[in-house]
Amino acid sequence: MKTFSTTPNDIEREWFVIDAEGMVLGRLATQVASILRGKEKPYFVPYLDTGDHVIIVNADQIRVTGNKMEQKVYTRYTGWPGGLRTATLKDRMEKEPDKVVRGAIKGMLPRGPLGRQMLTKLHVYAGSDHPHEAQQPKPRELQ
Repeated sequence: MKTFSTTPNDIEREWFVIDAEGMVLGRLATQVASILRGKEKPYFVPYLDTGDHVIIVNADQIRVTGNKMEQKVYTRYTGWPGGLRTATLKDRMEKEPDKVVRGAIKGMLPRGPLGRQMLTKLHVYAGSDHPHEAQQPKPRELQ
């Protein structure tokens, strides 16, 4: 009997739709990162992208625990003197809720080329509509 080694030809990808309405941001992100990596598949290997495509809708209706809406601060630097910019989670959720969810999931994926490849299979939308009906995505419930 020979040892099975996963190759790119063995990978079968599916499309899933996840409704983020009322879900906690961190818990949603960990489960979606696991799907993007393919960790629940029997042929998962850490050196290949074996995950599925994930479409997240209603990203503007996620929730967070505690006082994170006012206390969590996103910081960026423009590169100019005095260019330190900060925004609270509440401010970012009003302007770009899809980027908040995408950033949370990105932080739970591996760093480097493999993680960037996994992130290309993530599609996040603030509303309930998405343009991926041709791929016939299956609805997926998370715990």
